[in-house]
Amino acid sequence: MPDPNDPRVQQMMQQLQQMMAQSMSTGPVNWQLAKQLAESELEAENVVGPADQAQVAEALRLADLWLDSAVNWPSGVTATDAWTRKQWIDRTENSWKQLAEPLAAQMGEAMQTLVPEEMAGMLGPMADLMKGVGSALFGAQMGQALAKLAGEVLSSADVGLPLGKTGVAALLPANIAAYAEGLELPVEEVRLFVALREAAAHRLFTHAPWLHAHLLGALEAYAREIRIDESAIEEAMSDIDPSNPEAAATLDLSEVFKPEDTEQQKAALARLATTLALIAGWINVVVAEAVGDRLPTMDRLMESARRRRATGGPAERTFEALVGLQLDQAKVRAATLLWHSLAEARGIEGREAVWAHPDLMPSAVDLEHPESFATVSEALEDLDLSMFDQLAVNDPKDEPEDPDER
Repeated sequence: MPDPNDPRVQQMMQQLQQMMAQSMSTGPVNWQLAKQLAESELEAENVVGPADQAQVAEALRLADLWLDSAVNWPSGVTATDAWTRKQWIDRTENSWKQLAEPLAAQMGEAMQTLVPEEMAGMLGPMADLMKGVGSALFGAQMGQALAKLAGEVLSSADVGLPLGKTGVAALLPANIAAYAEGLELPVEEVRLFVALREAAAHRLFTHAPWLHAHLLGALEAYAREIRIDESAIEEAMSDIDPSNPEAAATLDLSEVFKPEDTEQQKAALARLATTLALIAGWINVVVAEAVGDRLPTMDRLMESARRRRATGGPAERTFEALVGLQLDQAKVRAATLLWHSLAEARGIEGREAVWAHPDLMPSAVDLEHPESFATVSEALEDLDLSMFDQLAVNDPKDEPEDPDER
């Protein structure tokens, strides 16, 4: 037995008591614990001062001005802000709840199925305590993920969609400064580049109001199919020698609780991956068009953004952590080419018209032949559909009996 006077044991017991005290929190994720853990792992940083706010506001104002020439929609930014890393965690909490809670709730329900019915009845009030422990465990996982992301994100939309309040464009000055230093580029130009991508994302999500719900719908569709692989648990447990405590350390829980995706989950992931690629590709195109030759370091900034995605940027980390989705950068390149080709064929207005409804959006198949999408969509737009309307109202008895004639 461990020595109860050992400081390490006392610290462990204090943490366990804290977790149990918080375990009765409502909801599938203990967000209070998640925020505490995330903030405790962050290094101390300076507060955002008036100078930071002014620089961010000016960068976003200029970004919106440049985007006016490249996008057919007006600005989606109604307010600007500069955040510290801790403020990013605090001000994006509601969005993380929307993203993570359906998955955590379904995982919790799936884990409950492992308890036999007769034992569940015997547990009584302990069942709620077990749910609370699960909530704390999910909270601890989210806390670690948020801490890593908070040290990397450059803006509110850096994970693929705006996470703050609607219309609030926000940048993180400390992270942008560190990013610029790593690139050995002027921080002013890096800040403007990040502001362009942030402002472009807000325009897109403002003028395609269905887009946010579409992404959440794909996550919820994946969550509905979450199952626990009971056979994998039984097989793993059967290989453990009870007389050898060290054998338990070899149990790979990630494999036990992650069965192969169902067909419905694969379809949801494909829809999610395609939508995220289309968002990133559209932002690439409009930012490049807005900048033109006004930023001398534009090529290096675009290349750095591409490398960041390829090596696992915030968007890649987010969706890999949530649903194990590995974002295919080839899809982003194809989507960039698709939007560029569409604008050349149909103009800016025709390009933006595709975002009017999810049914008009390019599919995963379209990304395999991105340059063809512009031709096909233009042909469909020019097609006279009146003949189909006429066929729809014709009386079936008027059709010729001969199939060839028909």
